Amino acid sequence: MNQPIAGYHRDDEQHWVAELACGHFRHVRHDPPWTNRPWVTTPEGRDRTLGTLLDCKKCDAGAPPDQLAAKQ
Repeated sequence: MNQPIAGYHRDDEQHWVAELACGHFRHVRHDPPWTNRPWVTTPEGRDRTLGTLLDCKKCDAGAPPDQLAAKQ
């Protein structure tokens, strides 16, 4: 199911994660040559992709929303 990107955060390994409007998270790594997403490396690029639809397999599976881990 396609869901719009509503925001971003970094995970514990400092990889970018898209926060989808449905409440699920999806990694959006730029890891050439396997994954080419140079837009994720700049604030402007991430801002431009807000609202872009991404496939959410967690929605397809009926998974509950993700939650950010508390900072310690």
